[in-house]
Amino acid sequence: MTGLYIHIPFCASRCVYCGFYSTVRPDLQLRYVDSLCREMAMRQREAEDGIGTIYLGGGTPSQLSAGSLRRLFTQIQQCFGVDYDSDVEITMECNPDDVGEELLRGLPVNRVSMGVQTFSDSRLRFLHRRHTADQARKAVGILRSAGIGNVSIDLMFGFPDETLEEWERDIDEALSLDVEHISAYGLMFEEGTPLYNMLQQGKVRRTDEEVGLRMYELLTDKLTSAGYEHYEISNFARPGFRSRHNSSYWNDTPYLGLGAAAHSYDRRTRSWNVADIMAYMEGMEHGERRFECESIDPRTHYDDRVMTALRTCEGLDLAELDSHHRDFLLKAAATYINNGKVEIKDGHLRLTRRGIAVSNLIMSDLMDV
Repeated sequence: MTGLYIHIPFCASRCVYCGFYSTVRPDLQLRYVDSLCREMAMRQREAEDGIGTIYLGGGTPSQLSAGSLRRLFTQIQQCFGVDYDSDVEITMECNPDDVGEELLRGLPVNRVSMGVQTFSDSRLRFLHRRHTADQARKAVGILRSAGIGNVSIDLMFGFPDETLEEWERDIDEALSLDVEHISAYGLMFEEGTPLYNMLQQGKVRRTDEEVGLRMYELLTDKLTSAGYEHYEISNFARPGFRSRHNSSYWNDTPYLGLGAAAHSYDRRTRSWNVADIMAYMEGMEHGERRFECESIDPRTHYDDRVMTALRTCEGLDLAELDSHHRDFLLKAAATYINNGKVEIKDGHLRLTRRGIAVSNLIMSDLMDV
């Protein structure tokens, strides 16, 4: 089945680290939702095998009005025939300060992903996040009261001058909330973001690589000891609560992306809508999808699988490769197998814990470029 992703690019304010496409113009929301509904109608045949997961990401989907969200879910049902009483995972990203008793009322959402990032109010201010640590804690309780039994939170580590002790406090705070899923990412300095400009101007500095590695190891130790499954490099879940939608990206499942800057994939092609909300809406209003597309040949597909499957705890299934790429992979991986950074288990090539620390290097070396 196909995963359905809908990009909601609206934010009340921009965080200093964010490189995703977004806008701070709420006056465009109704027009944008209308364009999303047009795109659904235009592309409904691209999901003829059915929708298995739905993910509203952003931006900040919780910035939309209740009426706009209901309209989107009604259109999803009409265009794709989704039965909301079935076992479809329906995720919506939320900011903690948007979470209120009324937010999800009347919506079929059964999973919420919340950008907590840190429980330090000073670091939240540094990131230009709108919420406080206390709002994040209370938001989880509100979601539970609303019947959401699958809550995921995002954390960040590697802030300028952050200590291991401070990071451990963030992990402990997250564990105390007893959520089903935790994603954790090292703070990135993406070119074009305010944070990157601060780095270039010498106003902040990157965390030492060795300290960042120790932070990641601390995260892994504490979460696995607490019963979380480390199923992807940056993701941890209680048993049975892996993100099914995000797993489609790593497991070669087709997905349909709607909205400005959204990506789609059907194993044969990869396409992406224009990363410009005005151009996107103007195109939809003229019955035209403005996008770019690339064909995926066997070598590109192999490289994609190396980049995605090796992120997972299962790794890359050798049986799915043609003989040429299987032989190529085993030869390229020999050194890493010998030094214990990669292993073969149950017919899958996968990173060991030592290998995760240098995963980008390993993946690059295993590509057929």
